[in-house]
Amino acid sequence: MPIFEYKCKKCGHKTELLERVGSSEKKHTCEKCGSNEMERLFSTFSVGSSSKSSGSNICPTGTCPLS
Repeated sequence: MPIFEYKCKKCGHKTELLERVGSSEKKHTCEKCGSNEMERLFSTFSVGSSSKSSGSNICPTGTCPLS
């Protein structure tokens, strides 16, 4: 189940909620002010890699001019 971030339209409080995909019909309540005017925010994510670059040892950046 993904985690979605919501922001209260009334007081601005942000919270993260774990919910099933497709259950966005459900109304959420702000834990700070009790309002049910919550909007889902777009979250950012990052992707990392543990493998090394395939650049050569002579030109490690891959931008060196050809000889």
